[in-house]
Amino acid sequence: MHMLPIHKPWHPSAATQPEASTSLFSRTKNLPAKVVTNSLNPQNKSELSSAGNIKRLVLTQEGRTKLNKYKDLEFYAYPRFVTHVDEKFISTLTHLYRERLRPGSEILDLMSSWVSHLPAEVVYKRVVGHGLNAQELAKNRRLDYFFVKDLNQDQKLEMESSSFDAVLCTVSVQYLQQPEKVFAEVLRVLRPGGVFIVSFSNRMFYEKAISAWRDGSAYSRVQLVVQYFQSVEGFTQPEVIRKIPAADSAEDKSPFSWIRRLLGSLSGSDPFYAIIAYKNFKPVYE
Repeated sequence: MHMLPIHKPWHPSAATQPEASTSLFSRTKNLPAKVVTNSLNPQNKSELSSAGNIKRLVLTQEGRTKLNKYKDLEFYAYPRFVTHVDEKFISTLTHLYRERLRPGSEILDLMSSWVSHLPAEVVYKRVVGHGLNAQELAKNRRLDYFFVKDLNQDQKLEMESSSFDAVLCTVSVQYLQQPEKVFAEVLRVLRPGGVFIVSFSNRMFYEKAISAWRDGSAYSRVQLVVQYFQSVEGFTQPEVIRKIPAADSAEDKSPFSWIRRLLGSLSGSDPFYAIIAYKNFKPVYE
């Protein structure tokens, strides 16, 4: 295991100790990490069964394929210190987080990067980041610590069950080849009443998005994520939020639309989509 420093205070009491060490865990200060390894095996039935029960598979084998078949860790090896959506999308997402994430929450930012778009004025107890590029994650000032892991190779999250109040996945769900297993793991690490917020637009790395996403429409992509939630026993009925600029409300059918998709973006303002569901129940706060 290789330790990678990040520039945030490290609070050992606030962190969960990882189990199977298939990821790179990093924290502030060049101190030796105390890591507990617990290799999963058929005898460890309690751990294996603690993830959400997958009721059905949403994707076909063909729907999981990508044009670029190189390992994701290789594709994302070079850091990209850019935002993949426009300012209006980011503002809408930050406002949504302000509404749905309570101060003092413990948050897992799944498939994150150098920025998490959390409201700057809100203090959370702990924000854990996950991604594929350590340099990007190390620059993210909202993270208390992070780990690097390819979820398309191994969907297991080395986190204790019921250890987070919220899980976020921002403009990245289109790259998951085993979304049912990832959503099941998210359910496991969420506390009862915890929220999972999946947001996306129409931008993507076209060659790294799965076939079911590349070949779909805006409507079908929303329905795809809804089905990801519905495939795992334990999530509440997904809530869909759409904010679509008027000029972009219709599907782009121009002859050159495929070129813009290949470059990873469409012209005009970015449409905003968020799918939200809770573990077991949606809490009511006074």
